[in-house]
Amino acid sequence: MTQIDEYERRLSLAFDRIAYLADRISGQAAAATAQTSAPAATAPVETAPADDGELVKLRAELADERLANAQLEERVKAIRQKQDTQVSVLDTQVREQQAAMSALEIQLEQLRQANAQLAASNAALREANAAGVGDAVLVNDGLQAELASLKADRAAERAEVDGVLAVLTPLLAEAATDETSSQEETV
Repeated sequence: MTQIDEYERRLSLAFDRIAYLADRISGQAAAATAQTSAPAATAPVETAPADDGELVKLRAELADERLANAQLEERVKAIRQKQDTQVSVLDTQVREQQAAMSALEIQLEQLRQANAQLAASNAALREANAAGVGDAVLVNDGLQAELASLKADRAAERAEVDGVLAVLTPLLAEAATDETSSQEETV
């Protein structure tokens, strides 16, 4: 933004110089008109060629400054557009990841509740078996169900860890790239 401020300052100065020269030229033209209508009271006023050259030079500088200003405005517009696009993409990714994490958390909670219920059921079966009332096949089936439930619980936890790693891996890679590029700049 400081470049834009500098260009604005330079444009303002160029406009001031053009206005000053325009006033001088119009003043000289008015004096020439007054002199032709007056009977030779003073010597004729000539337009200095240096003033015309300076005016041309100032107009060229003004045109250059306008061009530079337009280019800067286009660059700023492109940067803002790119930034807005990146922000919207990142925003979408964050929302998607939050939704996935929420769904995963719900699944994990349901799985944990099922595991707790299964463990309680198996404990009751073991107590019944200890009292001599239980069926060994029933106990075995309960234990197999509990084992399958625990495996599913571990798989869900692994999916949760994989989800977290999927989010962190690009961030860590980006941080490593930024660190490498900053180290190369200092060397």
